[in-house]
Amino acid sequence: MTIRLKMIPLSRKHAWSRRVFVGLLVYAAAISSGCASSSGKHYTHLTMPTQMLAAKRDNVQTLELQNLARASNNSDMIDRGDVLEVSISAGLNEKDTVVLPVRVNEQGIAQIPEIGPVPLAGLEPEAAEATIVAACIEQQLYQRPTVTVTMKRQRMNRVMVTGAVKKPDMYELPRGRSDLLAAIVAAGGLDEDAGTNVEIRNPRRSNSGRSSPVASGAKRGIDTVGHSSLLPTDGNTVSADNEFEANTLPVSAGNGMESIKVDLVSATKTGRGGYIVEDGGVVRVEKRDPEPLHVIGLVRKPDRYDFPIAEELRVTDAIALAGGTSLGLADKIFVVRRVPGGSETAVVQVSLREAKRNSQANLRLEPGDVVSVENTPATVMYETFNIIRFNVSAGLPLAGAGIF
Repeated sequence: MTIRLKMIPLSRKHAWSRRVFVGLLVYAAAISSGCASSSGKHYTHLTMPTQMLAAKRDNVQTLELQNLARASNNSDMIDRGDVLEVSISAGLNEKDTVVLPVRVNEQGIAQIPEIGPVPLAGLEPEAAEATIVAACIEQQLYQRPTVTVTMKRQRMNRVMVTGAVKKPDMYELPRGRSDLLAAIVAAGGLDEDAGTNVEIRNPRRSNSGRSSPVASGAKRGIDTVGHSSLLPTDGNTVSADNEFEANTLPVSAGNGMESIKVDLVSATKTGRGGYIVEDGGVVRVEKRDPEPLHVIGLVRKPDRYDFPIAEELRVTDAIALAGGTSLGLADKIFVVRRVPGGSETAVVQVSLREAKRNSQANLRLEPGDVVSVENTPATVMYETFNIIRFNVSAGLPLAGAGIF
């Protein structure tokens, strides 16, 4: 028995497949030339300008907030609104001792019966005792009095805490411990969507009653890392390059507020805390609400994805979010990013293979970025062969075997 194979010639459909194949080759060439000649700002990870680099995203939940505690806490220092107990003794007999409750008014003056007005604001108890002794002798009330000053009740500062804290509200803080750390703790701590920037707005004071928004044990040599500038609301910015000068400049009385911005990362790393919050002050913690990330092109699940609040996201992470590339040959990635300070966008080209090997090429992303896995001649050719193979396999009759 002899077996003969008989090949059937290609039909018109198969000739059409060849034409499709040639057309797709032309399309691949057009893809390649189109990408090369497209207009606009194009960069690579090596040529992109510094201002276009995505900022590092810190997780505030890992910050050591206790480093914001005041280095020197002069909680015993007398201030306006404090209630004191003044004990004056003219001899050894207890009957010669006079105990007087005294309140320091808003001008920093204490009206002491029989003695008169005595300026006590800004003094520690020992200094206040010496001042009252001097006033007694000057008034010729006592020759050698013994004076004791005791803090009975400090004024409470009413402070508003807003933004990304767990319990935003109005809180009362003891004047001697009314600082940024106490305000955050009173509000239940930082929320999960908290940013790293905090703004403190304090009522503007007159020259005589004005205190520094940054507490420190020494007047000179104050560390300026962690806060940017003192900003009166009338727009007259006071530079904080020299923090001591900035915090001792006279500010006229008014209804405005003074603002200081604190970077929590820098402030906690330096350990130089003590940002004072005055009575009527406002603490606003930045709330992060990042724009979504778009991943499109040759990926399995092109979509819009929520940008993580406190995590770093890079190009390979974005591809993984989208289920990976839909073609193994896909390598060219465009990261479309808004140019800082404008509405224009720029394109940064990244190689996926290089990004997997080199962390510098694995570009850090920022909210609002568009990550597009692009077609290349190689991916178009691959898809072309798949289409031709499908058409040929679907249209070709099987080779027949005849038995004669």
